[in-house]
Amino acid sequence: MGILYALLIGALAGWLAGKIMKGGGFGTLVNIILGIVGGAVGNWLFGILGIHISSGILGDLITGVIGALVILFIASLFKK
Repeated sequence: MGILYALLIGALAGWLAGKIMKGGGFGTLVNIILGIVGGAVGNWLFGILGIHISSGILGDLITGVIGALVILFIASLFKK
C-alpha cells in the first residue's frame, strides 16, 4: 500500500509541478513520471538538509512538488 500511496502523491506532485513551471514542463505524462521521481528526490533532499515541512498527505505533497520542480528544472536545462 505504501508504494501505491507514493505513486499517487508523486503523480499529483508532477502534475502540479507541470502547472507551476513556465511552459508547462514536458507534457502531462512525462510531468507525472518526473513527479514520481521528484517525490523521492524531495524526500532525499529534505532529509539531507534536515527540513521537515509537515506530516501527512499535505506534507508529502509539498515535498513531492518541490522535488518535482527541481527535477523538471534540471530536465529543462537538457531540453534546450
